[in-house]
Amino acid sequence: MSKATEISVGKISGVFGIKGWVKVFSYTEARENILKYSPWLLKKGTENKLLKVIDGNLQGKFLVAQLEGVTDRDQAANLMGWEIFIKAEQLPKAAKGEYYWSDLIGLAVKTDLGVELGIIDSLLETGANDVVIVKGEREHVIPFLQGETILDIDLALGTMVVDWDPDF
Repeated sequence: MSKATEISVGKISGVFGIKGWVKVFSYTEARENILKYSPWLLKKGTENKLLKVIDGNLQGKFLVAQLEGVTDRDQAANLMGWEIFIKAEQLPKAAKGEYYWSDLIGLAVKTDLGVELGIIDSLLETGANDVVIVKGEREHVIPFLQGETILDIDLALGTMVVDWDPDF
């Protein structure tokens, strides 16, 4: 199984002020954790830019960042809509029993009785608990409850074993 080398962590959603700061929509938990990862690899279409994060903070309900070389509002506006990626190595090592979503996508999922369900396509936050979207002959939406529905995760083997009815 090939582990993702670049991880999408957010996007630039707007400009803030006149000195080149950008508004950031963060996919990280907590939102401001995105500011800990520098540099950012920005992507839009076929273009890439590697920019160092100089400063950033929460401003009310949104996050703002100052990027190296972006010194005015026009430069910041040109970055709107760019996706923010980081290298997988920039993430801290996950604690035992904890997983980054990017590590789980692509795992082969089978039931505890050996029935192949498919491959993890994505994960969703539902509020109550996260769910795993497994695509195979049909789609399965499985609650991510370790020790209950999720029995075993082996990143080295690229597998997840679940307690789940294949017909559900």
